[in-house]
Amino acid sequence: MPEQFHRPVRRPTAAFDNLVAQADPAEQARVAHATASALLERARTDITGESAERMIAFAAEQGIDDIAELWANAPARSLPGALWRLYLLQVSIRDDAGMTALLYERGRVELRSADAVIAGAPAPASPEELAALVDTILRGVFRGDFAVALERAASYCRVQAAGAVHLAGDYENTEPGRAGELTRRALRLSTYADDLSASAVAWRRGTLT
Repeated sequence: MPEQFHRPVRRPTAAFDNLVAQADPAEQARVAHATASALLERARTDITGESAERMIAFAAEQGIDDIAELWANAPARSLPGALWRLYLLQVSIRDDAGMTALLYERGRVELRSADAVIAGAPAPASPEELAALVDTILRGVFRGDFAVALERAASYCRVQAAGAVHLAGDYENTEPGRAGELTRRALRLSTYADDLSASAVAWRRGTLT
């Protein structure tokens, strides 16, 4: 019978700082890489799939604070950095489902590339279908071809980024503040796409750590 999963005990921040001093980024990086590797190995070696399903559901059920403590400051093109970005995508669709679906559909229509096909969402996709897509991508990370899952996530980001760019153009003359927010969102998503694609290449080379 698989070992039961126990959520880590949350201790006061001072105790955490004593273990991983904020002034020691090298130690923080070591912890980030070690935990990412250990959690990924645990999920991928559990033939029942139960560990993977718990990790997919973790952010939705427990929030993202625990994950942020571990991985938010890791280099973007690293194992913990890639996992952190995947969890951010999962949280974003649940926290802002309507806008996420709007951007994805606009990007799917406007983007002249294969990214929508690679990402794998229905056309058009409802918020619920996009949430299921991101969970499927995470399932690929924990149980399937890790590089393919990262490439699908990168394509998902590119589609949304394209949607944000075109929607920003719609608002440029009437609501410049809103247009600026969408432009920044597009840039962030494009950066995530580049980082996830680079991480997929590194994984195939055996250099993603």
